[in-house]
Amino acid sequence: MSTTNNIHTFHIPVMGLAYTIDSPIRVAQYGISSVISITDDELIEKMRAFYSKKFSLPYQEITQKCHDYRAERIKHYLNLVDTIVKDKFESFKNELAENKTVLENYIAILPIKSEFKKGLQKFIDEGLSMKESVKNYLAEHFSPGGIDVNIMTKVDKDNFDKKEQLPVEFNDAHASLRGFAESNLTSSVVLSAGMNPRLYSYFEQFSVFYPDANGELQKKIILKVSDFRSAMIQGNFLAKKGLWVSEYRIESGLNCGGHAFATEGFLMGPILEEFKTKKDQLIQSAHELMVKALEAKNLPVPAQPLDLKITAQGGVGTGEEHDFLLKNYGLDSVGWGSPFLLVPEATSVDEETRVLLAKAKEDDFYLSNISPLGVPFNSIKGMSNDLWKQKRIDDNKAGSSCPKKLLALSKEYDAQGLCTASKKYQDLKLAELEVQKDHLTASALQKKQAKIFEKSCLCVGLANASYIENNLDVKGQQQGIVICPGPNLAYFDQVVSLADMVKHIYGNANVLADTNRPNMFVNELKMYVDYLKNELDNYTEEFTTAQLKKWNAFKSNLLAGIEYYIDLFASTDFFGKDSNTIQEQLQFYKAAVEAIEIPVLEQV
Repeated sequence: MSTTNNIHTFHIPVMGLAYTIDSPIRVAQYGISSVISITDDELIEKMRAFYSKKFSLPYQEITQKCHDYRAERIKHYLNLVDTIVKDKFESFKNELAENKTVLENYIAILPIKSEFKKGLQKFIDEGLSMKESVKNYLAEHFSPGGIDVNIMTKVDKDNFDKKEQLPVEFNDAHASLRGFAESNLTSSVVLSAGMNPRLYSYFEQFSVFYPDANGELQKKIILKVSDFRSAMIQGNFLAKKGLWVSEYRIESGLNCGGHAFATEGFLMGPILEEFKTKKDQLIQSAHELMVKALEAKNLPVPAQPLDLKITAQGGVGTGEEHDFLLKNYGLDSVGWGSPFLLVPEATSVDEETRVLLAKAKEDDFYLSNISPLGVPFNSIKGMSNDLWKQKRIDDNKAGSSCPKKLLALSKEYDAQGLCTASKKYQDLKLAELEVQKDHLTASALQKKQAKIFEKSCLCVGLANASYIENNLDVKGQQQGIVICPGPNLAYFDQVVSLADMVKHIYGNANVLADTNRPNMFVNELKMYVDYLKNELDNYTEEFTTAQLKKWNAFKSNLLAGIEYYIDLFASTDFFGKDSNTIQEQLQFYKAAVEAIEIPVLEQV
């Protein structure tokens, strides 16, 4: 299904394993693009069974006994989503043509300056004989939102048949990619969590990622990145294989949901500015490399560089911020993630967790160490997973039964890999600690135990919400819910309709609770200042030259970013009523950063 459209200027990024697992089924018919995680094939198979039954479509279970079951489950679920979205889209188009109220309500959620909106409004204003005219207009100008997918590149576990390791194409991320590549979709795969050269090379096996004779791509590649250098390196790596990156999706390192990949003090504004000024470099560099690779492979070579989009996400909360990002940085779209966790029409979240999110205040959001990947993870106090995890610790049964093993990536004790949240791994760590305990103080022992216990079973915790919301059985050990909202959600305090959230994005309504919410750039700056202070306060090892160099660079980058913001907010026509407050906050954080003392290595 072709999904190239500019109907909306926002998209819904991937959230967790379950939270956007069926978002295209919920919102694509309105022209809204969203991203499905294709990491958990078990959840995907359960959702395929659920939606096949709901829409009276044929279903045959794909069990783990089937050859290549992981890729097959993903492929068949994506095909099902494609079928359902097409049907819902056709039905919605008919409703728009036949029901004036439905048409008026839809016009109300479109961007104010949208040509598509103006075209539809004309039918209302001129009182034209609507049905056929609207149908013809929609056929030419309206298409569904993208059914995009996400693969975390590092979640690429080796797989085994008994004790025999399977070929690399059966690794988790490789199989996910194959499922998407072989599906009927005409959409994009979002690659997140950094570069995986082996996985990137695997793209070469699929013709759908190469341009055809008309320079069209059946399936596209989107890279989620946190800075320009990373984008250039990864984009050129793929271009040397004849592969084009169609979009760079820039995400704030800290002001985001899920795993937080902090930059070295580079702030969102300066990063976006660099992409704006160097976009042509990205295009030309990749195009030249891609042309050479395609010629060497005897494949069609596009005469002109293919389209390249720049989008951003992380911490956006007002229509003015949304509009500013689009206009000031020339972005093609802005991602709105965590706020949609409070929109039942858009995301899959159980009622208890939505209430928790709606009630949460600033102090309830924090960066945790619960992820077995060893990357800081955005968390919220009061998650049911925390309660069940603590109960097992209290009962001397710490650790997860690890039924899915998606994050069983540690080879420390087992060549097949163990997850650091698993009971098996934690028991081994506790046994090591038992041997050492006579040489440790009570406080040191407690700290080491806490470090072992802190990991959570994300595979189950991030999937359970869909099971609970849809009244599906949750089998196995009780894990409760893990949810990973961005800290920006603190300023949204109610469950809202899809229409109201979209109107809020376009500045036609307000669903924010707190009028004192800081500007998104200031909020991210605060997070980075706190992050650096926390790094320094909690560093317990001996300082090295490399570590001190990193901290000094971090501090310098923050100060450069603050100077950029001081100039930016002094010159922009946006944020006028908040201008003085923003400048005062920037001066406050400038002083705070200047006051941070980086240790000096003592010369011996």
